[in-house]
Amino acid sequence: MAGLRPRRVPPHAGPVQRPRPALRGAVSVASRAARERPQRSDLTARIIVAIPAIIFAITIVALGDIFFTLGLIGLGLVCLHELFQMFDKAHPSRLGGFIGVIALSLAAFFGDSTHVMIALVATFPVVFVLTAAQPKGGAPAISVTILGVTWIGLGLAHAILLRDLPHGGAIIVDVLVGTFLGDTGAYLGGRQFGRRKLAPAISPNKTVEGLAIGFVTAIVATWAAGLYQDWLSGTDALILGACVGLAAPVGDLFESYLKRDAGTKDTGTLFGAHGGALDRLDAVLFSIVVGYYVWLALM
Repeated sequence: MAGLRPRRVPPHAGPVQRPRPALRGAVSVASRAARERPQRSDLTARIIVAIPAIIFAITIVALGDIFFTLGLIGLGLVCLHELFQMFDKAHPSRLGGFIGVIALSLAAFFGDSTHVMIALVATFPVVFVLTAAQPKGGAPAISVTILGVTWIGLGLAHAILLRDLPHGGAIIVDVLVGTFLGDTGAYLGGRQFGRRKLAPAISPNKTVEGLAIGFVTAIVATWAAGLYQDWLSGTDALILGACVGLAAPVGDLFESYLKRDAGTKDTGTLFGAHGGALDRLDAVLFSIVVGYYVWLALM
């Protein structure tokens, strides 16, 4: 039975070798690099997806006049469609919502804030009549329809009102720069430094650190954009940037809250894996309204 005896380790073999610190460090670096690659590729994809949206935004802002309004109406109808798709079980009145968004946008173009309010008030009975004519409706249908009109329609109407103010087109660009770069700063800052969850019940990936970095980024981005506008003082640019930095995350969280309630990850597929139009404009629909009133006060 000699073959069954345990094998002896020769005395000269020495202790069992453990991984060297240098090797462990290399493994740690490789592991960290593997985690960072998806983040970098995701950021690259976000930038690529944003390019046509930026070109479209710059084009309609530069054209102004009815072209700007028609461009926003088109975006508004897409956003409204995505919202109604999320809450399709509520049976919202699509026709009523579309009429409301178009009416608010045209009221802002041809009139002023008073006309926008009149159009909003007039939308209520229109939505009621069209909802009541559906086979299914009720309070949920009216609620979702009016939500879309007020959230999306009023946001777009304020963008049109802002475009008609002195230097309004440039202020829209400043607001967009602050909003999108602030969002990018929050995304990168949260990935790198995020520890404390901001609102885990609404959006588990958002952190307090990301919010703070995004806020600072929005201020700096808006101020930097204002450096090319000699009519915009540095103080006014900082005020505008701070207000945008506060409003944009609220708009982002608002849409996240609705998506969680609807049980969906994205509002649509217009931008492929990066969601729909509402996913890209959620923050803007809040920051552009704030931008209008801030610029109105600063003029």
